[in-house]
Amino acid sequence: MNKNDLIEALAEEFELTKTYARELVDRVFEKIMEAANSGEEVALSGFGRFKVVERGARTGRNPQTGETVKIPARKVLKFEAAKAMKESLNPKRRPRRKAA
Repeated sequence: MNKNDLIEALAEEFELTKTYARELVDRVFEKIMEAANSGEEVALSGFGRFKVVERGARTGRNPQTGETVKIPARKVLKFEAAKAMKESLNPKRRPRRKAA
């Protein structure tokens, strides 16, 4: 599913115009980006959380030349799925009964 698919699904399910649904989706993403830019963690109950993590400087290798390259430190956005999301992806199976 991409952003346009999400917009179409919301517009259809809630009987919204696509323009209004697009505006809502854009605003949600903007709020998540604003929070991330200010270093806040965004926790969406039942879905997961987004948090900013510092990655240290490191050395890498240019795959074309094999030359070592310094990769500077940077901030990255990490997503951690909520327990409910993980369980929905991997439902528990009932244990098999032993034959008598």
